[in-house]
Amino acid sequence: MEVSADSAGNMAAAAAAAQDELNQLERVFLRLGHAETDEQLQNIISKFLPPVLLKLSSTQEGVRKKVMELLVHLNKRIKSRPKIQLPVETLLVQYQDPSAVSFVTNFTIIYVKMGYPRLPVEKQCELAPTLLTAMEGKPQPQQDSLMHLLIPTLFHMKYPAEPLKAAASPFNLAEKPKTVQLLLDFMLDVLLMPYGFVLNESQSRQNMPSGQGSSSSSVGGPGIPQPPPGMSFYAAKRVIGDSPWTPELLEQCKLGIVKFIEAEQVPELEAVIHLVVASSDTRHSVATAADLELKSKQSVIDWNNPAIINKMYKVYLGDIPLKTKEGSVLKPEMKRESVSTRVKLKIVPHLLRSRQAAETFPANIQVVYDGLFGANTNAKLRSLSLQFVHHICIICPESKIKPLGPMLLNGLTKLINEYKEDSKLLSMAYSAVGKLSSRMPQLFTKDIALVQQFFEALCKEDADTRLAIQEALSMMVGAYTNLEGAQRTLMEVLVASYLIKPEVQVRQVAVKFASTVFPPNHIPSRYLLLLAAGDPREEVHGEAQQVLRTFPGKNEKESSGKQMPSFPEMVHYVQDKACHQMKTPAKYTTGTAALPFNPATFGEIVLYLRMCLAHSAGVVPTSQSLADMQDQAPAIGRYIRNLMSGNHISLSSSSSSKSAETNPVHMYIGLLQQLLTNVGGLPVMYCLLEVVSVYPEKLATRFVDKMDWIKSLMNTNKEEMRELAALFYSVVLSITSGDELRASLEQLIKMTKDNHNPEVQHGSLLALGFTVGRYLAKGKCRTRGLHNIEQPNTAVMPDQEQLIKSTTEIIGSFLDSTSPFLVVAACTALGEIGRNGPLPIPSEGPGFTKLQLVESLLARIPSSKETNKMKERAIQTLGYFPVGDEDFPHQKLLLQGLMDSVEAKQIELQFTVGEAITSAAVGTSSVAARDAWTVTEEEYIPPSDLKGNDVVPWVLDLILNKHIISPNPHVRQAACIWLLSMVKKLSTHKAIKSHLKDIQSAFVSILSDSDELSQDVASKGLGLIYELGSEEDQQELVTTLVDTLMTGKRAKHEMTGETVVFQGGLSKTPDGQGLSTYKELCSLASDLNQPDLVYKFMNLANHHAMWNSRKGAAFGFNVIAAKAGEQLAPFLPQLLPRLYRYQFDPNLGIRQAMTSIWNALVTDKTMVDKYMKEILEDLICNLTSSLWRIRESSCLALNDLLRGRSLDDIIDKLPEIWEILFRVQDDIKETVRKAADLALKTLSKVCVKMCEPSKGAAGQKTVAVLLPCLLDKGIVSTVAEVRSLSINTLVKISKSAGSMLKPHAPKLIPALLESLSVLEPQVLNYLSLCATEQEKTAMDSARLNAVKSSPMMETINMGGCASVIVSLTTQCPQDLAPYSGKLMSALLSGLTDRNSVIQKSFAFAMGHLVRTSRDSSTEKLLHKLSSWYMEKEEPVYRTGCALTVHSMGRYSPDVVKSHAKHVLPLAFLGMHEVPGEEKGEKENCILWTEVWQENVPGTQGGIRLYMQELITIAQKALQSQSWKMKAQGAAAMASIAKQTGSLVPPHLGIVLSALLQGLPGRTWTGKEELLKAIASVVSACNAELQKSVPGQPTISDIVQAVLKECRKENLKYKMVALRCAAGVLQATKEDRFQELADIVFPMIKKNSLESMGMGLPKHDEEDEETREKEMQVESQICAFETLSKAWPRSPETQRCYRQDFCKLMCERLKLSTWKVQLGVLQAMNAYFKGLLLFDKEHLDPVALTEILLETCSSITHSLENRSYTSIRTEALSVIELLLTKLQETQQWESLTPESTEHLIRSLSTMASDSRPELQEKAFILKKTLESLD
Repeated sequence: MEVSADSAGNMAAAAAAAQDELNQLERVFLRLGHAETDEQLQNIISKFLPPVLLKLSSTQEGVRKKVMELLVHLNKRIKSRPKIQLPVETLLVQYQDPSAVSFVTNFTIIYVKMGYPRLPVEKQCELAPTLLTAMEGKPQPQQDSLMHLLIPTLFHMKYPAEPLKAAASPFNLAEKPKTVQLLLDFMLDVLLMPYGFVLNESQSRQNMPSGQGSSSSSVGGPGIPQPPPGMSFYAAKRVIGDSPWTPELLEQCKLGIVKFIEAEQVPELEAVIHLVVASSDTRHSVATAADLELKSKQSVIDWNNPAIINKMYKVYLGDIPLKTKEGSVLKPEMKRESVSTRVKLKIVPHLLRSRQAAETFPANIQVVYDGLFGANTNAKLRSLSLQFVHHICIICPESKIKPLGPMLLNGLTKLINEYKEDSKLLSMAYSAVGKLSSRMPQLFTKDIALVQQFFEALCKEDADTRLAIQEALSMMVGAYTNLEGAQRTLMEVLVASYLIKPEVQVRQVAVKFASTVFPPNHIPSRYLLLLAAGDPREEVHGEAQQVLRTFPGKNEKESSGKQMPSFPEMVHYVQDKACHQMKTPAKYTTGTAALPFNPATFGEIVLYLRMCLAHSAGVVPTSQSLADMQDQAPAIGRYIRNLMSGNHISLSSSSSSKSAETNPVHMYIGLLQQLLTNVGGLPVMYCLLEVVSVYPEKLATRFVDKMDWIKSLMNTNKEEMRELAALFYSVVLSITSGDELRASLEQLIKMTKDNHNPEVQHGSLLALGFTVGRYLAKGKCRTRGLHNIEQPNTAVMPDQEQLIKSTTEIIGSFLDSTSPFLVVAACTALGEIGRNGPLPIPSEGPGFTKLQLVESLLARIPSSKETNKMKERAIQTLGYFPVGDEDFPHQKLLLQGLMDSVEAKQIELQFTVGEAITSAAVGTSSVAARDAWTVTEEEYIPPSDLKGNDVVPWVLDLILNKHIISPNPHVRQAACIWLLSMVKKLSTHKAIKSHLKDIQSAFVSILSDSDELSQDVASKGLGLIYELGSEEDQQELVTTLVDTLMTGKRAKHEMTGETVVFQGGLSKTPDGQGLSTYKELCSLASDLNQPDLVYKFMNLANHHAMWNSRKGAAFGFNVIAAKAGEQLAPFLPQLLPRLYRYQFDPNLGIRQAMTSIWNALVTDKTMVDKYMKEILEDLICNLTSSLWRIRESSCLALNDLLRGRSLDDIIDKLPEIWEILFRVQDDIKETVRKAADLALKTLSKVCVKMCEPSKGAAGQKTVAVLLPCLLDKGIVSTVAEVRSLSINTLVKISKSAGSMLKPHAPKLIPALLESLSVLEPQVLNYLSLCATEQEKTAMDSARLNAVKSSPMMETINMGGCASVIVSLTTQCPQDLAPYSGKLMSALLSGLTDRNSVIQKSFAFAMGHLVRTSRDSSTEKLLHKLSSWYMEKEEPVYRTGCALTVHSMGRYSPDVVKSHAKHVLPLAFLGMHEVPGEEKGEKENCILWTEVWQENVPGTQGGIRLYMQELITIAQKALQSQSWKMKAQGAAAMASIAKQTGSLVPPHLGIVLSALLQGLPGRTWTGKEELLKAIASVVSACNAELQKSVPGQPTISDIVQAVLKECRKENLKYKMVALRCAAGVLQATKEDRFQELADIVFPMIKKNSLESMGMGLPKHDEEDEETREKEMQVESQICAFETLSKAWPRSPETQRCYRQDFCKLMCERLKLSTWKVQLGVLQAMNAYFKGLLLFDKEHLDPVALTEILLETCSSITHSLENRSYTSIRTEALSVIELLLTKLQETQQWESLTPESTEHLIRSLSTMASDSRPELQEKAFILKKTLESLD
């Protein structure tokens, strides 16, 4: 039983407690009921609400009920009283209590939500962080509510300016990652929230656009309303909360969020998406703020961070219902929509920045598809999505793009097929396909339909899109290069069909496909290209021709078999197509005939067939140069004979006639014939000639019956064409019988007589020559064939011999023809006859003989009348005579003649001469005797049974001993070329072999010629000679060569007395040329212990342009050079350093030669880096060589080597390089010094870069090795340049190295300080002794700049003198404070230093120092400065003051503000400094003005504020002993008066008294300022002056004083005084006219008299005179102005002066200059305005009449003044005024008829005035006057 009793007790106790609680609650209720005012209610609530809420945790039902009742009552009262505050802070504490029951917290938060928004903004801000703290661990809805409260507060939050001070930051979020996440999510939802959105529970999703609706409605059931884009239903609901924000408040919330992010309260990474979303906001303020913030963070944000990118994708796409577990779990109300298009448009540009975005699959493709095909997309978004596709194509790596490819391609093709609106977008889509094809060709290979589609589009789309399609197709080509079988055939058909489209772009792309997709031996595509090569448009045929004519590279060995189609197949194909074309309308008709192709295509086809022919014959195809083509003829001949012998013909064709037709050679000939007949063309003619000439026995027969056709070709208008046709004629004729030959020759001879037709003559001449030549050659062979038979039947055809003789003579007769081309033809014909046999004419004697012929031709070579062609042919022909005639009698004469015919500047010709000499020297065994069509030079073996006429030894001797040593350089050059020709052509000849050494020394002697070509020819010759010798020969040759080159001694050589071979020995280099180059090459070779390499070097050393010409190329040196390069490769490591240095040799010849060798050997650019160490060793070693040339080249090479390379491996070498370069910088030779300077500058730049902290350990090491070198050697050097460069470098290093300098500072700073004065150039010190003041100032400022630019100053900023103080004040102000006073006094002396540099730097320091000094010290300083400024006259003091105060204002503005009463008056006075001649003062003025303006609220306000002080200082200035200061004071006073508008007592009296005290006494410069000041004060304060105030001057005192000044002599001053007096009188209306008149009338009269009587001044007085005249005019104007202003309204005075004044004015009107007249008229206006005669009380008609008479007669002058509009205008206004006044007082009778007359007459002249407004005015006035009559 005890237990129950016990429990009963407890229950009772509980009941009692409950009752107690209920009583308490009742009491609270009661108090609430009694509360009458809001204030009382508020007090009760704040006291009782928290405890009452706690009662909710009571276990007693009754208590809880009671609490609820109380709360209901409370709510009612609170809701109706919005002003009442709740105890939010206490409630928040209570809310956070971990022990609180959820029931209590749930209610607490209700009141927090109710009370927080009612708090004042400051309080809300203060509690904001608590809201965040309170969120932790609470249920989601409550967290949402708290955030809903917090967000509006963010707009008002203040954040610390420096985000680094996290401690001061209001939200300490670093420790609360969870809260941050919640907050960020909520913020994102707020930012996504549209303005004015209402979440309509009933509004279901039916009204969505169908596209998105379908996806959404499937997820959200029918009951869930549609949330805004980007948000879920839940998100929208929580942002709207209990009390939705108004649009304005929402805007503030969003701005607050942006500010919150700006203040870096959350990690930057997390908030990027927020800024992106905010930047798309519809309200400008939010979007701009977010944009700015994004821009400023641009560099910090890592756009490749997956976290950022994934978040962006997530926001963009919303929750896509993927078929995953996760997707199915998502509740409908949590599912997020995709964001609106506005946001997407902001997100995609950021994705475009990111590599990560391009790689993120599948989001990337989802974004692409959404942007291209989404329901809400627009053109802008499509365009961005396409850019994103481009981005993916470019960036996405191989592995990641694989799965994307097909989807991207599908998307793009879909877009291209469906979307037609915007051509720009289409273009982007097309080019995206192109990019995709180059990334993933395998996607496209199977899909030829796509190509077709694009081609079709290319035909139809507009121009802009076409370009993109064209680009896309060009990129796609690569995907189709390996097509096989049906695919390939399909592509052929496709390309063929588009090659004939009208659109040029389509054809262009088709060509690209034809040329790229198929291999080069694919016949159908080559045929298509051939068709395209005849296209009318350049862009199409150009490309096709380029593909067809360029033979695929020679280096692609593996494909060599497939480089071109085989000749027979190609011919067959073309022939088939030609037959087919002839049957279709595609054929081409010209005149009467039809061709299968148009001429351009046909021409290209023929050339291409010729290339195929060459290729099949095994030579390199070419179609551009006929000469090169002819070299291949023998090889082609062999191939054709092979073809013709039936090896290539199908055996089935039985009948021979049939086989002839199907033989490819015959087809080829047929095509050529067809084209030649109808169109012509040189290459075609050549191809036909070639194919027949190589096998005439078989092929010429076709043409026997076509002789007339060939003749017609011989008469065309092209010279070269006629020549080829004539050759063709002779070939065909050569296979006919004797009779036909005879008939033809006779016919040709007849044709040569046809004088009316030179073309016919030309053709037939050549034909004669070629035919006779062929006949003789045949005869030669025949004789050789009959050689074995006894006594050949020589007299077989005497008549034919006769015919040939007469033919030759006829040809000879044309040598004297007047038309040059016939002479050339005759010459050529004779050459052809002479080459093939003895000329059938007598040797000498009368008539046409061999001797006469030789002499005639030789005479033509040097003649200036002949063309080059003629000379070439003459030389060739001469060379041929000994070839065909073993007994040619004039062989030596001919050779001698050729050698003596050297002319200047005919290099090409000398190559021809060389050939001719070579031919003529070996005579019958020359290669010239061969048939060029069938035998090559190399294959030709002269018949063994020839009778020799070889004179090579004689020729060689002549060249070596006469021409090579000629004093004439042109002869030497020519001889050298002949010698080269002989060595090359006759390399096996025993005469040459036995003279190798002589020939070598001949070449060596030419090496020192100054002409480049001569040197080049000689060096090439040396190489050839060396190759010819046997091994011991070679040894000997090298030794002699090296010896000769290095010692300058020559091999024994017979020399005649008068030949000077080498003026000044062998190594003469007056022009830096001569042998030096070769000596260098030689020493290069010997250094490698391979003296024979010198020949290789010579081969590579120069490559004259000549060797690329047709003549030069025949020597084949290109091949030799390439070989030499290969042989030198093993020596590269030793060679490279030397060659590198030689490229910078000062000697141009050496430089070019070595660069040429370098370019030939060093093909790989990384070589230099590879051999860096070796090169550097060589350069360091040679920097101190004894030869200046080597020193200079080493410096220049070093300069080049150090640039742009990483020097990490050579840091240890740097000090050595610095030191050596320091030495070289003081070289004896200037060019070397300059080169060293260049190298040092580069070295400095590189070293500074090396010392950057980013270089890490290498940088540390560099600093450590460099500083000792620069400090111990550089700064202390005696060479100025070395010092300045060292210091410059140190400064830059100290700037860039930063903390790495720490260990070296103790050494660095003293060294720099010591070098301060050393650096100032001696010149400046000297100049400053002999300079004027002004120059000194200029020089000091130059010095200042020098010091500023003298790097020293900056470095010292880190460690010395005045600027040190500055650094100290900024870096450790507290530590400096105790020393400030001492430092101040130290600096004070420098402020007045005569050297402006010091002055400025000390002032600068002082400006900083006052920040740390005591107030008393600053005050002392200011007093000191003030007394200097007021009392010292030297400009130095004034400048010092200005600089110091300005510096204080700039660097310690707070100090200036606290001492404003001292500083600003001084500055105000300083502003008014009157600039003198010296420039400094103007600058001071600017400085003072700046100080004043920085520290006052506008000048007027400033003056009012400091009136008392300003007046005091201005007074003080006025009383100063210095005139300058007085003037300054006056100006300041004037300024005070003007600015304030009106002074009031007592200031007015003080100011005026001060000004008046300054007036008495002599006139001084600047005294005018006083007068101006008085005038402005009086006019501003006139009203105040009328009252009499003790201590304030009266008006009459002022006037008296001023008038006194008007009587001063100085005219300039007098004028100012008069103006001042006038101003004062005008303002005060005082009448002092009498006194003024006494001063001014005489002035006017005196001037007028002087100007009347002035003669012409003498010349040298002119300037003085002009100046004086100007002054006079000025004074006149001033006088009238003064009088007009002082004209009083007093009857007595007017009576006295009206007549005189008027008279005076009228006189001056007639006599003065226009300026004065203008002044007078203005005075007149004032005079009449104030004239009392127009007043009713003071009428006096007589006086008025007189005045008007006077005025009208004189003013007519002004009215009729044609030159100055201003005078006419002014005069008119006077008249107008007069008439108005007369009208008002009705005194017309005072205007006499005479005056009226005058006026009317003058006014009528103005009827034609240039100014319409004047015309009009004059007209009205005239009308008024006329109406009087």
